Amino acid sequence: MDVLDLTRLQFAVVTIYHYFFVPLSISLAATAAGLQIAWLRTRRDQYLHLTKFVGKLLIVTFAVGVVTGLVQEFQFGLGWSAFANFYGDVFGPTLAIEGMLAFFLEATFLALWYFGWDRLPRLVHTACIVIVAVGTLLSAFIILAANSFMQNPVAYALDPVTGRARLTSFTELMLNKVNLAAFPHTMAGALMVGGALLLALGVWRLIADPAYGVLARLGAWLTLAGGGFTALTGDHLGKVITEVQPMKMAAAEALYETTSGAPFAVFATGKPLPEFALEIPWLLSILAKGNPNATVQGIDDLQAQYAAEFGPGSYVPMIPVAFWTFRLMIGAGMLAMLVAGFYLWRTRRGRTAPTWLTRWLPLIPLLPAAANTFGWIFTETARQPWIAFGISKVADGISPGLTSSEVVVSLAGFTVVYGVLAVVWLRLVRHLARRPLTPAAASPSADEPDLAPVY
Repeated sequence: MDVLDLTRLQFAVVTIYHYFFVPLSISLAATAAGLQIAWLRTRRDQYLHLTKFVGKLLIVTFAVGVVTGLVQEFQFGLGWSAFANFYGDVFGPTLAIEGMLAFFLEATFLALWYFGWDRLPRLVHTACIVIVAVGTLLSAFIILAANSFMQNPVAYALDPVTGRARLTSFTELMLNKVNLAAFPHTMAGALMVGGALLLALGVWRLIADPAYGVLARLGAWLTLAGGGFTALTGDHLGKVITEVQPMKMAAAEALYETTSGAPFAVFATGKPLPEFALEIPWLLSILAKGNPNATVQGIDDLQAQYAAEFGPGSYVPMIPVAFWTFRLMIGAGMLAMLVAGFYLWRTRRGRTAPTWLTRWLPLIPLLPAAANTFGWIFTETARQPWIAFGISKVADGISPGLTSSEVVVSLAGFTVVYGVLAVVWLRLVRHLARRPLTPAAASPSADEPDLAPVY
């Protein structure tokens, strides 16, 4: 692997690892806020205990997410300084605002919420966790706007003196059509991940503490609802992507020839795909344009079009990667929905889930986490060779003078540190889940949101 491939690998490792914790923080913050509002309105202790438990999970996850997010932003200086120099005026405001939201707004009000139990008025205290939840959504929307610029560059102009891109309209950048489509899709995926974590922890602790049964069913409902919204929003996002990046949708299907009434291949073999395919008629045309008879541009025609527009070179992404990550994303998400729905059906009206199901359910967070990961791999790799579509290529953004040995050393260091963080996070979550959910089953001080024993 040359220095470009190694730098891309390092960015992928850092980004994917960081994104394990981002959707969890978003969904856990929203869930904690919803539970506390329910407790405030009903005064049912059940909601209070669930609020405190989910809040503790949020604090642990948020801490790891912030640490990994710092490294994520440092990547622009470490490996992609040419990209940062050229697009800094566009990316700078989004990264700055997102950083301030995470460090000042979210962290401040999360601390007020945590230390404010029985100290702040109930309405003020509840408002703190609501602000945290809103802050995570704002952070996600703003940082997705930066990524959407790479998919569909808008609101910029090239400075005639410096040659750098400069921002012309922050509002236009935020309202990028890709961002407006990607944000609800990403939030729905986050809801799936958070719900799956609560479902897994609830089932894991159900035998020792029956109070966790409520948590398990709550997690299952969140997973199921998140999956449904992910499918709906993904349908709209697919149509937007087809409009702004037709090569990406063609690569997702390995569609080489422009086709009317294009089918969708559930499975395909061949090199580089497909020689044999199990197809659903017209489905790709429906996904891409909402019309079973619509024409979908093929890879060969798009390659010729881009070569004429942007100059000689290959504009075709890695077809097997795009093809399979797209299907693995859909498959993992659908499987998570089915498992959550089956659990709800088997535990309806106080019924007990079968042993074989509860034995494997603690692994369910892997499914939506995998779906999120495959989705981002597809989104980024199927944009290649562009770093910002139609403007500059990935090779143009790498730091000048960077050597392979430097990237290997930093990548090894990140991998070791991230491995340690993963172990720490898992141990903290397991420790929290092993504690009784209700104060009746705990020590007299268990109703206080005390995390001291965790550390």
